[in-house]
Amino acid sequence: MTETRPPLPASLDDVDGWFPKVDQRLFTWFLDRQERLGQSGDLVELGSYLGKSAILMGRHLHGGETFTVCDLFDSQAPDDSNQAEMDGSYASLTRTAFEANYRAFHDRLPEIVQAPTSAILDHVRPESCRFVHVDASHLYEHVRGDIQAAHVMLPVEGVIVCDDYRSEHTPGVSAAVWEAVAVEGLHPVCVTPQKFYGTWGEVKQVQDDLLAWLGDQDDLWHEVQEVGGRALLRVKSRSAPKAKKKDQVRELKERLARVEDQRARAQHELDSVRHSLSFRVGRAATALPRAIRRGGRRH
Repeated sequence: MTETRPPLPASLDDVDGWFPKVDQRLFTWFLDRQERLGQSGDLVELGSYLGKSAILMGRHLHGGETFTVCDLFDSQAPDDSNQAEMDGSYASLTRTAFEANYRAFHDRLPEIVQAPTSAILDHVRPESCRFVHVDASHLYEHVRGDIQAAHVMLPVEGVIVCDDYRSEHTPGVSAAVWEAVAVEGLHPVCVTPQKFYGTWGEVKQVQDDLLAWLGDQDDLWHEVQEVGGRALLRVKSRSAPKAKKKDQVRELKERLARVEDQRARAQHELDSVRHSLSFRVGRAATALPRAIRRGGRRH
């Protein structure tokens, strides 16, 4: 019996996974900015699920650079807590599915390390990377180790992105991320509802450039807050339901204006008819017989 394989994805939207549009836009902006500034270096993703974010990152890989993906995929986790997390959230994850999705968009696969993310420093040299995406375990000890590994892999101007830094079901990620900010010198650049973007380098110029870009994006909302004496940008997509509601309100107003215009024209035509000589003569001609009939009925 022939095995039926799912159809290959034709666009990023066809790939299963949690990678919101706002983060797709920001990944692209950060990676494009590095390229504009001539910042070369390798790319690393710790935890890839079915490849949605990896596919986008792979589009920014240049000659002489390496993209390394580290994930357990369908291997056994190294400890019971991690295995329980895998069984509960990633039971459908297989390396075969990841590779099929990635190959639908790229000729070559990234370097794949099928192992716990704690092994990444055995495969990636210190300060060799420019962009690291941390999206593996949600357990505090593991995320803390992943952030520390990213610190080793990134030069001072490199960018780290951490997923699920604020979700209710991932408090371990929150603890590890904000501990890195408070204790280990990680500087927040911006946050979205799902991801944290930071660097161990200076952030002012990055934030100034990002603010200038955001000012031209009608579909993205942003504000500047202050955390521990440092600026922090909040970015999110403008609510699609609200945008849709605005379109509906505008359409209703336009429709109401058209109806009102039609009513005004009809009223104008009616007034013109009522004030015409023919209408007055016709009305007088029909009014006289009615008056005679009413008068006759009184007797």
